Amino acid sequence: MSETIAVFPTPRPLIRRVPVDRPWTWLAAGWRDMVAAPRASLSYGLVPVAAGWLAIVLMMRFDLPYLVLPLSAGFFYVGPFIATGLYEISRRLEAGQPVDGRSTLMAWRRNPEQIALMGVLLLLFHLAWMRLAQLLFALFEFRTVPSWDRFLDLVWTTSKSLPFLALGIGLGAFLAAIAFAIGAFSIPYLLDRRNSNMFEAIATSVAATRLNFRPMLLWAGLIVFLTGVGMIPGLLGLVVTLPLVAHATWHAYRDVIRFEPEPAEGASLSQRTLRSIP
Repeated sequence: MSETIAVFPTPRPLIRRVPVDRPWTWLAAGWRDMVAAPRASLSYGLVPVAAGWLAIVLMMRFDLPYLVLPLSAGFFYVGPFIATGLYEISRRLEAGQPVDGRSTLMAWRRNPEQIALMGVLLLLFHLAWMRLAQLLFALFEFRTVPSWDRFLDLVWTTSKSLPFLALGIGLGAFLAAIAFAIGAFSIPYLLDRRNSNMFEAIATSVAATRLNFRPMLLWAGLIVFLTGVGMIPGLLGLVVTLPLVAHATWHAYRDVIRFEPEPAEGASLSQRTLRSIP
């Protein structure tokens, strides 16, 4: 006698199809959350800014300018994990619960093992991109890793500049697209569903991204734009743009992914599988 186990525990996730312009609604909701809890939100925004400054100082100290841009891309890869506390702020505001420093800092304890595993996976994507950036210099046969005073000249003015930049941007975009599909909703899902696991969260995130390809494409573009704008003034803009994106991501998750009531006793496996709803 064989035993079957449902892929998803009850209640199962249901994916809504949303209009292509829905990301603007998510941003508006994210802004309201940031205004409702400004001190907590902006405090979280300061953390990656301080980390970014520290990383840049270390790159300058060890004369590794070629790692600055790949390292900056880390905001796109590990941002969902860094934003766990910000998701918790939005969750608590939605539930009418008080927002305090301890509850948001300890948000990962709602599902510690699975959130940690998801963070490790996103970090691996970032490390893979860092390694690819190093390999690109070897692929284009630069004799030495450029120092700070030669880095821009070497990258922008040599005959290898265009193919070097094109391949670098292409590889980065490919990895970022995979990481985006995997991480778009995974950590909000794990935070919300305390008994869920990483594989369930990833499957739901990928399915939600695929079924809402156009609005998610716009959302990815807005994230890149807001993060890029935040980096321009010495990373200081990230104090605002990162919390805004994180709060909006929580509302995107709540808008796109819903949960149905627990099925009746004896329901078949096919009745528990992931599906989309209009």
